[in-house]
Amino acid sequence: MSVHGEGRSLRRVAVLGIGNVGAVVVDLLLEDGFEVVAADASPRSAGVERIEAGDTKALEALLGRVDAVVSCLPYQLNGEIARIARRLGVHYLDLTEDRPTSTVVRELADGAESVLIPHCGLAPGFICVVGSALALGLDRAKRVALRVGALPQSPNGALGYSFTWSPAGVVNEYLNDCEVLRGGRPTTVPALAESEKLYVAGTPYEAFATSGGLGTMCETFANRVDRLDYKTIRYPGHCDLVRFFLQELRMGEHREQAEEILRRSYPPVDDDVVLVYVAAEGERDGRTVRDEFVRVYEPRQIAGRRCTSIAWTTAAGVVGVVQLLADGRLLQRGLVRQEDVSLDAFLETPAGSLLATAAAEPSVTLT
Repeated sequence: MSVHGEGRSLRRVAVLGIGNVGAVVVDLLLEDGFEVVAADASPRSAGVERIEAGDTKALEALLGRVDAVVSCLPYQLNGEIARIARRLGVHYLDLTEDRPTSTVVRELADGAESVLIPHCGLAPGFICVVGSALALGLDRAKRVALRVGALPQSPNGALGYSFTWSPAGVVNEYLNDCEVLRGGRPTTVPALAESEKLYVAGTPYEAFATSGGLGTMCETFANRVDRLDYKTIRYPGHCDLVRFFLQELRMGEHREQAEEILRRSYPPVDDDVVLVYVAAEGERDGRTVRDEFVRVYEPRQIAGRRCTSIAWTTAAGVVGVVQLLADGRLLQRGLVRQEDVSLDAFLETPAGSLLATAAAEPSVTLT
């Protein structure tokens, strides 16, 4: 239980979208004593209410019963959920990496009586909390590199991948331009660009630019960090094949068809692994230093059932923020960025503590 327990002002939380991640969000909230209203368009388990994301009246009725809502829905649906939450004075959190969607949420936060927190989860989300903490721990940050990969432990096929995450979300981040800082100034690079090699505990991987992983960090750290970027980690060869599929074959012009092909060809696996690597280089006390945060997360038991690495790490990212909000350790109205979240405070929450340790904390070599 949280230190506030019965004294929480935020007690009842709606979770919309009870897929792999949403189900773990529900479990973690229940374990910490929250009352949870779970809803989905196609309920697959008892206790989940049926609701259509486009049914405004039903959504208003549901959100009118809660203090906060966590949207685990596809990014295209979040704008309307955020509008309803703001209108009703309900706290709003989502997992989106989509820039246009988060722009809508940020605009709604202006003058809101409740808090709106986009970009929760893993990347964006926890990775931004870590990156910000490392950057702020330097007197002058010159480079901050954020890298995350959600991969099968035993890769098969040429892509070496499985869609343990939403194919729509993956295709979106493979196609949209990527925000970065270069020379301290916000700019963009194309998705799938700036490929690099890295080795985690001796295993080779590649990393390349994808969109959305930085959330609002480019705005926050403009003219404060010389070079800031986010890249996705994959097994070697993945980037070239995806570039061929989406760009040369022009499947990127047919997103829904591309998503279906990838979903059918690379179904999810239970034995996955999540790699998290954050490095900040700069000056501290007159010396050049490099601080790193490296974790390898594997499947684990949550509420008595085995959860994939990507499901529980993403769920822990958003639930930890809910717990901080409920305990009065975040702003209670307006916009909260991931950079506003203290890493130390986050890791002290019941959900955040799951991300403090890992199956391994290996060395990383970046080339």
